[in-house]
Amino acid sequence: MFDIGLQELVLIFVIALLVFGPKNLPQLGRSLGRAMREFRKASDEFRSTIETNLKINEVDPLPEPVPVVTPPEAVNETAGAQALPESVLNPYDAPAAPVPEGEAYLAQRTGKLFHGRECAWAQRIAEPERVYFKRIAEAREAGYAPCPVCEPWEPGG
Repeated sequence: MFDIGLQELVLIFVIALLVFGPKNLPQLGRSLGRAMREFRKASDEFRSTIETNLKINEVDPLPEPVPVVTPPEAVNETAGAQALPESVLNPYDAPAAPVPEGEAYLAQRTGKLFHGRECAWAQRIAEPERVYFKRIAEAREAGYAPCPVCEPWEPGG
């Protein structure tokens, strides 16, 4: 980084020894080491805060589409192409899974938002990926933010 060789280090050490004296040199070294450690800790904390804030605005990746295997008798031989079901062509129009009775709020394990039971986005979360919460405070403590579409709220709280 600074490209300091052994001769330069010896010269710096001799100058420091002459300026500060042999009694104060160990104390100076300790305070310099503490200052460097605090600076490194503060810069790491700042870097992690910035990285966390940048990841909040990232969009979750879309799942990979599952290929549909059509039986040979379903192939339209006159057109020479396979007829795909509408749910494959437009997965957002597919019927959504109902949210079972129970906790009032839920979130996706890998997501950043929690939803109310009636939210259309909550119905699109697959059952193995769901995390349920009874109260908004529990969802917030787990690190989830409220859904901007359904804006979940608790009556009387």
